[in-house]
Amino acid sequence: MKYLQNLHTHSTFCDGKNTPRETVESAVKQGFKSIGFSGHSYMYYDTDYCMTKTGTEEYIAEINSLKKEYADKIEIFLGVEADMYSAPDLPHGFDYKIGSLHFLLIDGEYVEIDRPAEDVEKVIDKYFGGNGLLYAKKYYEELSKLPTYGDFDIIGHFDLITKHCDNHNFFDMNSEEYLSYAFDCAKKLSGKIPFFEVNTGAIARGYRLTPYPSIPIIKEMKRLGFGAVISSDCHNAKDLTCCFKEAEELLKSCGYKEHYVLTKEGFKAVEF
Repeated sequence: MKYLQNLHTHSTFCDGKNTPRETVESAVKQGFKSIGFSGHSYMYYDTDYCMTKTGTEEYIAEINSLKKEYADKIEIFLGVEADMYSAPDLPHGFDYKIGSLHFLLIDGEYVEIDRPAEDVEKVIDKYFGGNGLLYAKKYYEELSKLPTYGDFDIIGHFDLITKHCDNHNFFDMNSEEYLSYAFDCAKKLSGKIPFFEVNTGAIARGYRLTPYPSIPIIKEMKRLGFGAVISSDCHNAKDLTCCFKEAEELLKSCGYKEHYVLTKEGFKAVEF
Protein backbone atom coordinates (compact mmCIF):
# COMPACT_ATOMS: atom_id res chain seq x y z
CA MET A 1 0.00 0.00 0.00
CA LYS A 2 1.15 3.53 -0.75
CA TYR A 3 0.15 4.82 2.68
CA LEU A 4 0.21 2.49 5.68
CA GLN A 5 -2.22 3.53 8.40
CA ASN A 6 -4.47 1.67 10.81
CA LEU A 7 -7.13 3.58 12.74
CA HIS A 8 -8.87 0.61 14.38
CA THR A 9 -6.26 -0.41 16.97
CA HIS A 10 -6.76 -1.81 20.47
CA SER A 11 -4.29 -2.05 23.34
CA THR A 12 -3.99 -3.31 26.90
CA PHE A 13 -6.22 -0.44 27.96
CA CYS A 14 -9.12 -2.60 26.69
CA ASP A 15 -8.91 -6.06 25.07
CA GLY A 16 -5.70 -5.71 23.08
CA LYS A 17 -2.56 -7.77 23.70
CA ASN A 18 0.05 -5.03 23.42
CA THR A 19 0.66 -1.74 25.18
CA PRO A 20 0.30 1.38 23.03
CA ARG A 21 4.07 1.83 23.08
CA GLU A 22 4.66 -1.71 21.86
CA THR A 23 2.16 -1.18 19.07
CA VAL A 24 3.73 2.12 18.03
CA GLU A 25 7.17 0.49 17.92
CA SER A 26 5.78 -2.29 15.75
CA ALA A 27 4.11 0.22 13.42
CA VAL A 28 7.37 2.15 13.03
CA LYS A 29 9.27 -1.04 12.18
CA GLN A 30 6.61 -1.98 9.61
CA GLY A 31 6.87 1.37 7.86
CA PHE A 32 3.61 2.97 8.95
CA LYS A 33 3.27 6.69 8.27
CA SER A 34 0.65 7.00 11.00
CA ILE A 35 -1.45 5.00 13.42
CA GLY A 36 -4.62 5.65 15.36
CA PHE A 37 -5.68 4.03 18.63
CA SER A 38 -9.36 3.23 19.17
CA GLY A 39 -9.92 1.89 22.66
CA HIS A 40 -13.36 0.42 23.40
CA SER A 41 -15.50 3.03 25.13
CA TYR A 42 -16.63 2.38 28.68
CA MET A 43 -19.86 0.37 28.74
CA TYR A 44 -21.59 0.27 32.11
CA TYR A 45 -23.75 -2.63 30.92
CA ASP A 46 -20.78 -4.89 30.14
CA THR A 47 -17.25 -4.16 31.36
CA ASP A 48 -15.51 -7.33 30.16
CA TYR A 49 -13.50 -5.83 27.29
CA CYS A 50 -13.95 -2.06 27.41
CA MET A 51 -11.87 0.66 29.05
CA THR A 52 -12.82 1.65 32.58
CA LYS A 53 -13.73 5.28 33.28
CA THR A 54 -10.40 5.82 35.03
CA GLY A 55 -8.63 3.78 32.37
CA THR A 56 -10.10 6.02 29.66
CA GLU A 57 -8.45 9.08 31.17
CA GLU A 58 -5.16 7.18 31.48
CA TYR A 59 -5.51 6.03 27.87
CA ILE A 60 -6.02 9.59 26.63
CA ALA A 61 -2.97 10.78 28.58
CA GLU A 62 -0.81 7.90 27.31
CA ILE A 63 -1.67 8.34 23.64
CA ASN A 64 -1.17 12.10 23.83
CA SER A 65 2.21 11.53 25.49
CA LEU A 66 3.26 9.08 22.78
CA LYS A 67 2.21 11.58 20.12
CA LYS A 68 4.89 13.98 21.37
CA GLU A 69 7.53 11.33 22.02
CA TYR A 70 7.31 9.76 18.55
CA ALA A 71 6.55 12.92 16.58
CA ASP A 72 9.73 12.56 14.50
CA LYS A 73 9.04 8.90 13.65
CA ILE A 74 5.30 8.43 13.16
CA GLU A 75 2.09 10.40 13.41
CA ILE A 76 -0.24 9.13 16.15
CA PHE A 77 -3.96 9.83 16.45
CA LEU A 78 -6.19 9.51 19.51
CA GLY A 79 -9.43 7.76 18.67
CA VAL A 80 -12.14 5.68 20.27
CA GLU A 81 -14.37 2.82 19.20
CA ALA A 82 -17.64 3.84 20.78
CA ASP A 83 -20.26 1.21 21.31
CA MET A 84 -23.51 2.82 20.22
CA TYR A 85 -25.27 2.90 23.58
CA SER A 86 -22.25 4.22 25.50
CA ALA A 87 -21.59 7.12 23.12
CA PRO A 88 -23.22 9.96 25.15
CA ASP A 89 -20.74 9.35 28.00
CA LEU A 90 -17.62 9.84 25.85
CA PRO A 91 -14.97 12.32 26.98
CA HIS A 92 -13.94 15.06 24.56
CA GLY A 93 -10.71 15.55 22.64
CA PHE A 94 -10.62 12.53 20.32
CA ASP A 95 -9.17 13.00 16.84
CA TYR A 96 -11.76 10.62 15.37
CA LYS A 97 -14.54 8.26 16.46
CA ILE A 98 -15.52 4.83 15.20
CA GLY A 99 -19.17 3.97 15.87
CA SER A 100 -19.91 0.28 16.36
CA LEU A 101 -22.73 -1.97 17.50
CA HIS A 102 -21.74 -4.96 19.65
CA PHE A 103 -25.02 -5.27 21.56
CA LEU A 104 -28.72 -5.31 20.78
CA LEU A 105 -31.06 -3.50 23.14
CA ILE A 106 -34.02 -5.87 23.54
CA ASP A 107 -36.77 -5.01 26.04
CA GLY A 108 -34.33 -3.02 28.16
CA GLU A 109 -31.67 -5.75 28.09
CA TYR A 110 -28.26 -5.30 26.47
CA VAL A 111 -27.65 -8.52 24.54
CA GLU A 112 -24.09 -9.03 23.31
CA ILE A 113 -23.77 -10.31 19.75
CA ASP A 114 -20.00 -10.24 19.18
CA ARG A 115 -19.66 -13.64 20.77
CA PRO A 116 -18.58 -17.20 19.89
CA ALA A 117 -20.88 -18.94 17.41
CA GLU A 118 -22.57 -21.10 20.03
CA ASP A 119 -23.54 -18.00 22.01
CA VAL A 120 -24.88 -16.25 18.91
CA GLU A 121 -27.01 -19.30 18.19
CA LYS A 122 -28.46 -19.08 21.70
CA VAL A 123 -29.28 -15.39 21.15
CA ILE A 124 -31.07 -16.19 17.89
CA ASP A 125 -33.01 -19.02 19.52
CA LYS A 126 -33.95 -17.08 22.66
CA TYR A 127 -34.87 -13.70 21.21
CA PHE A 128 -35.77 -14.45 17.60
CA GLY A 129 -37.34 -17.90 17.72
CA GLY A 130 -34.41 -19.40 15.84
CA ASN A 131 -34.96 -17.09 12.84
CA GLY A 132 -31.60 -15.69 11.78
CA LEU A 133 -33.12 -13.20 9.35
CA LEU A 134 -35.14 -11.60 12.16
CA TYR A 135 -31.87 -11.31 14.07
CA ALA A 136 -30.26 -9.63 11.06
CA LYS A 137 -33.22 -7.29 10.67
CA LYS A 138 -33.00 -6.19 14.31
CA TYR A 139 -29.25 -5.60 14.01
CA TYR A 140 -29.56 -3.34 10.98
CA GLU A 141 -32.55 -1.51 12.44
CA GLU A 142 -30.45 -0.70 15.51
CA LEU A 143 -27.30 0.17 13.55
CA SER A 144 -29.25 2.64 11.43
CA LYS A 145 -29.79 4.69 14.62
CA LEU A 146 -26.04 5.16 15.14
CA PRO A 147 -25.99 8.90 14.27
CA THR A 148 -28.50 9.68 17.02
CA TYR A 149 -25.89 8.56 19.58
CA GLY A 150 -23.11 10.89 18.49
CA ASP A 151 -21.00 12.31 15.69
CA PHE A 152 -19.00 9.46 14.21
CA ASP A 153 -16.43 9.47 11.43
CA ILE A 154 -16.33 5.75 10.64
CA ILE A 155 -18.88 2.91 10.79
CA GLY A 156 -17.17 -0.04 12.46
CA HIS A 157 -17.48 -3.53 10.88
CA PHE A 158 -20.82 -2.74 9.22
CA ASP A 159 -21.95 -6.36 8.86
CA LEU A 160 -20.48 -7.71 12.10
CA ILE A 161 -23.31 -10.26 12.36
CA THR A 162 -21.74 -12.20 9.45
CA LYS A 163 -18.68 -12.94 11.60
CA HIS A 164 -19.47 -16.66 11.78
CA CYS A 165 -21.24 -17.10 8.45
CA ASP A 166 -18.31 -18.86 6.79
CA ASN A 167 -18.86 -21.79 9.15
CA HIS A 168 -22.42 -21.40 10.48
CA ASN A 169 -25.63 -21.00 8.53
CA PHE A 170 -27.43 -18.51 10.78
CA PHE A 171 -28.90 -16.82 7.68
CA ASP A 172 -28.17 -16.47 3.98
CA MET A 173 -26.03 -13.33 3.71
CA ASN A 174 -26.57 -13.25 -0.06
CA SER A 175 -30.35 -13.49 0.07
CA GLU A 176 -32.48 -10.65 -1.23
CA GLU A 177 -34.20 -10.28 2.14
CA TYR A 178 -30.97 -10.05 4.11
CA LEU A 179 -29.43 -7.56 1.69
CA SER A 180 -32.57 -5.41 1.78
CA TYR A 181 -32.07 -4.92 5.54
CA ALA A 182 -28.39 -4.07 5.08
CA PHE A 183 -29.03 -1.70 2.17
CA ASP A 184 -31.82 0.10 4.01
CA CYS A 185 -29.48 0.64 6.97
CA ALA A 186 -26.73 1.95 4.70
CA LYS A 187 -29.17 4.35 3.08
CA LYS A 188 -30.21 5.73 6.48
CA LEU A 189 -26.56 6.23 7.47
CA SER A 190 -25.53 7.88 4.20
CA GLY A 191 -24.82 11.59 4.51
CA LYS A 192 -24.56 11.24 8.31
CA ILE A 193 -21.38 9.19 8.77
CA PRO A 194 -18.87 9.75 5.94
CA PHE A 195 -16.77 6.58 6.07
CA PHE A 196 -17.06 2.84 6.52
CA GLU A 197 -14.18 0.47 7.16
CA VAL A 198 -13.05 -2.56 5.23
CA ASN A 199 -12.19 -4.50 8.37
CA THR A 200 -9.86 -7.52 8.30
CA GLY A 201 -9.94 -8.30 12.03
CA ALA A 202 -12.07 -11.44 11.76
CA ILE A 203 -9.54 -12.89 9.33
CA ALA A 204 -6.68 -12.30 11.77
CA ARG A 205 -8.64 -14.06 14.52
CA GLY A 206 -9.61 -17.03 12.37
CA TYR A 207 -13.36 -16.39 11.99
CA ARG A 208 -13.56 -15.30 8.36
CA LEU A 209 -11.74 -15.73 5.07
CA THR A 210 -12.75 -12.31 3.72
CA PRO A 211 -13.04 -8.80 5.21
CA TYR A 212 -16.18 -7.02 6.38
CA PRO A 213 -18.33 -5.90 4.60
CA SER A 214 -19.38 -8.30 1.82
CA ILE A 215 -19.03 -7.36 -1.84
CA PRO A 216 -22.74 -6.46 -2.39
CA ILE A 217 -22.63 -4.13 0.62
CA ILE A 218 -19.39 -2.45 -0.46
CA LYS A 219 -20.89 -1.81 -3.89
CA GLU A 220 -23.95 -0.28 -2.26
CA MET A 221 -21.74 1.85 -0.02
CA LYS A 222 -20.01 3.18 -3.11
CA ARG A 223 -23.32 3.91 -4.80
CA LEU A 224 -24.41 5.87 -1.73
CA GLY A 225 -21.20 7.91 -1.65
CA PHE A 226 -19.41 6.50 1.39
CA GLY A 227 -15.63 6.78 1.56
CA ALA A 228 -13.68 3.64 2.49
CA VAL A 229 -11.08 3.21 5.24
CA ILE A 230 -8.94 0.06 5.44
CA SER A 231 -8.42 -1.29 8.97
CA SER A 232 -7.18 -4.46 10.65
CA ASP A 233 -9.21 -4.04 13.87
CA CYS A 234 -5.88 -4.82 15.49
CA HIS A 235 -5.80 -6.61 18.84
CA ASN A 236 -2.23 -7.88 18.37
CA ALA A 237 0.58 -5.74 16.96
CA LYS A 238 1.71 -8.55 14.65
CA ASP A 239 -1.62 -8.23 12.81
CA LEU A 240 -1.40 -4.50 12.09
CA THR A 241 -1.32 -5.05 8.33
CA CYS A 242 -3.42 -8.22 8.22
CA CYS A 243 -4.72 -8.71 4.65
CA PHE A 244 -4.41 -5.03 3.73
CA LYS A 245 -3.55 -5.98 0.16
CA GLU A 246 -6.65 -8.18 -0.05
CA ALA A 247 -8.77 -5.33 1.32
CA GLU A 248 -7.35 -2.98 -1.32
CA GLU A 249 -8.09 -5.46 -4.11
CA LEU A 250 -11.60 -5.96 -2.75
CA LEU A 251 -12.29 -2.23 -2.89
CA LYS A 252 -10.90 -2.05 -6.43
CA SER A 253 -13.19 -4.89 -7.53
CA CYS A 254 -16.15 -2.92 -6.19
CA GLY A 255 -15.25 0.21 -8.14
CA TYR A 256 -13.27 2.18 -5.59
CA LYS A 257 -10.15 3.96 -6.82
CA GLU A 258 -8.99 5.23 -3.45
CA HIS A 259 -9.18 4.77 0.30
CA TYR A 260 -9.12 7.44 2.99
CA VAL A 261 -6.49 8.11 5.63
CA LEU A 262 -6.55 10.54 8.54
CA THR A 263 -4.06 13.42 8.53
CA LYS A 264 -3.61 16.52 10.67
CA GLU A 265 -5.75 18.31 8.10
CA GLY A 266 -8.53 15.72 8.27
CA PHE A 267 -9.38 12.71 6.12
CA LYS A 268 -7.67 12.61 2.73
CA ALA A 269 -8.13 10.29 -0.25
CA VAL A 270 -5.16 8.16 -1.33
CA GLU A 271 -5.38 6.52 -4.73
CA PHE A 272 -4.50 2.84 -5.04
